[in-house]
Amino acid sequence: MRQRKIPMRKDIVTGEMVPKPDLVRIVKTPEGEVELDPTSRANGRGAYIKLDVDVAQQAKKKRTFDRAFGVKLPDDFYDELIAYVDHQAARRELFGDE
Repeated sequence: MRQRKIPMRKDIVTGEMVPKPDLVRIVKTPEGEVELDPTSRANGRGAYIKLDVDVAQQAKKKRTFDRAFGVKLPDDFYDELIAYVDHQAARRELFGDE
């Protein structure tokens, strides 16, 4: 059986290339809103972050998405991102890769 190619994307915080299923996409919509994109299909400019709580906290500390998208994001956005990443990491630990 032929091996499928796994798409790789760059983590905007650490700068390393990671398989796409191990990342979460943050998107700036055409309307200018920045939001989580768990489906990785939302319309707009996207940036990826690894499913690791330490990386998400580092993004909050450095205000990574403020610079990437050129907008001022509230702390609530980063708190939501950290909670989402923590939840997804816990799910992967319990259920494995899906």
